[in-house]
Amino acid sequence: MSAIQDMEDYVRNNGGKYSEWYAGIATDPDYTLFTRHNVDRVTGKKIYRTFSTDTQARQVEKYFLDKGCAGDDGGGDSSTKSAYLYKETSTTRR
Repeated sequence: MSAIQDMEDYVRNNGGKYSEWYAGIATDPDYTLFTRHNVDRVTGKKIYRTFSTDTQARQVEKYFLDKGCAGDDGGGDSSTKSAYLYKETSTTRR
């Protein structure tokens, strides 16, 4: 899945320790990243990809959780088709 490679490259280019990143899934990734997690729109390190199914998004989320990212699986519903990562900072919220 090229989305995983894109996301891995982004992590590697923006501070490659997976333990410093949070992985999740969302129906509305903009709302989730910027409102729920309080990621800075301009300076925050974040990436997301949208998939055809929630199963694909969950597979990507699990991949990054298994790599050591913070987060928890099992959320969302059938409309949850985006997987995201953001680098945690002192101002972000899990």
